[in-house]
Amino acid sequence: MTAETMQTQDLTGRSIIAGESVTGAGRRVNGYNPATNEALEPEYSLIDEAQLATATSAAAEAFETFSQLDPETHAAFLEKVAENIEAAAEPLTERVMAETGLPQARVQGERGRTVNQLRLFASVIRQGDFRGTRWDTADPERKPLPKPDVRQRMIPLGPVAVFGASNFPLAFSVAGGDTASALAAGCPVVFKAHNAHPGTSEIVGTAITAAVRELGLHPGVFSLIYGPGASIGQALASDPAIKAVGFTGSRGAGISLMQAAAAREVPIPVYAEMSSINPVFFFNGLLEDTIAQGDQALTDLGQAYLSSVTGSSGQLCTAPGLVFVPSGAHGDAFLEAVADAAKPAPGQTMLTQSIAASWNEGVEQLSSQEGVALVGRGTDGAGENAPAPVVFQASTAAFRDNPVLHEEIFGAASLVIRYDSAGDLVSAAQNLEGQLTATLHLSESDHARAAPLIPVLEGKVGRILANGWPTGVEVNHSMVHGGPFPATSDSRSTSVGTRAIERFLRPVAYQNLPESLLPAPVKTENPWKLNRRVNGTITLAD
Repeated sequence: MTAETMQTQDLTGRSIIAGESVTGAGRRVNGYNPATNEALEPEYSLIDEAQLATATSAAAEAFETFSQLDPETHAAFLEKVAENIEAAAEPLTERVMAETGLPQARVQGERGRTVNQLRLFASVIRQGDFRGTRWDTADPERKPLPKPDVRQRMIPLGPVAVFGASNFPLAFSVAGGDTASALAAGCPVVFKAHNAHPGTSEIVGTAITAAVRELGLHPGVFSLIYGPGASIGQALASDPAIKAVGFTGSRGAGISLMQAAAAREVPIPVYAEMSSINPVFFFNGLLEDTIAQGDQALTDLGQAYLSSVTGSSGQLCTAPGLVFVPSGAHGDAFLEAVADAAKPAPGQTMLTQSIAASWNEGVEQLSSQEGVALVGRGTDGAGENAPAPVVFQASTAAFRDNPVLHEEIFGAASLVIRYDSAGDLVSAAQNLEGQLTATLHLSESDHARAAPLIPVLEGKVGRILANGWPTGVEVNHSMVHGGPFPATSDSRSTSVGTRAIERFLRPVAYQNLPESLLPAPVKTENPWKLNRRVNGTITLAD
């Protein structure tokens, strides 16, 4: 069966281990339609640790050849994965919608993002700068000691374990950013599917497996496994063959993986994206200018905020869960617009019954806190997993003194903090945990008031925006999707954009090595036509 011919009814319910369809030795689970809570066929059998070891061993065997692929074959492999996913577009879209409740437009957009980032990494492989080649030439006449010939390149770490995200069944899943960047680095991937969308995972896993076969690569380059999150997830992070972990999910699960990886005889890096409430800061000048433009401009601003909160039922890691609005008439007018926008807003089906239950618990806890008041609430959607979106407000004093107001509520809920001065904003920002994003809504008259906030935010977030919304992450060469803990486990990295590849590489230097023993990227004749730094000067390939 190929990605081109697979239909929903062809799903096997089995893991794919080094190119082979494998029935798990453990219990069985189903995906569920969150709009109806009905089980979806087929059942998926979960593997045990012995079967996991087969996948990781195969990945270790594949590493020797996959890590040394020439650029053209390597890039063609990622392009073939993208092509195979596109060939399965119709059954894939159908299954994603059934397993997640996401609308067709969102699924199609996410599929486009997935294949586009695969092709972007293919272009990175061909261009080659990620290999970081450097050469300091020898000088045997240097006194008092001869200068050695030293060359450097970045090499892949080894097999990578990637965990599927609940909220991005394609773009942060089987062929998503972590997998794409690991494969681009030359690292085989053992992917643990999210049990909430097993059929989606199988369709995409089949597309990758077909590409491995079509390019004649070692089958251990990719495995797709289904297993219990606690036991198999921990075993995967602890397996000696695995050299790094990519994860997107809850703070608790991410920390658990970090602890498992740190407790190994040889610790490994875990790149976990975990928790963020993405503060948005409104300034008076911007609100004054908006109000001066008329009622429609203010209505549009309130609607834009609510749309960012409610998009994909608020289940986006960049959703604005915390918004700072000035006290006084301008802020009051803005919140009236927000309340008006919220009233007709329907609840959207959330990804799973458990996520909806967690959202309800978080909203109930927040609403019961002293000093927290309702700004606006929408209407419940169809089904029990589509709660009404909600916006609350509180004071900076309440925010300062109550840690509950700092907690993420994963879903369509947001908290507005009313502040009195620019000093209040700086103080509040200093008390924030690490975040993925921070957004400034300001006019030119606000620049002086906003300036002291910038260095504080640089220490707290990975991306600073102006006059926009944090939802919607562009995949390009400059993007940073990361931030200080607990937004991510390592603030030096990004999980989106071409720099994501750097997570799975390390430098190696070659000193006075004979030419015949040098790897291709650092040979004198530069057979891969790489840009390189020679004696400190960037030298472009011919």
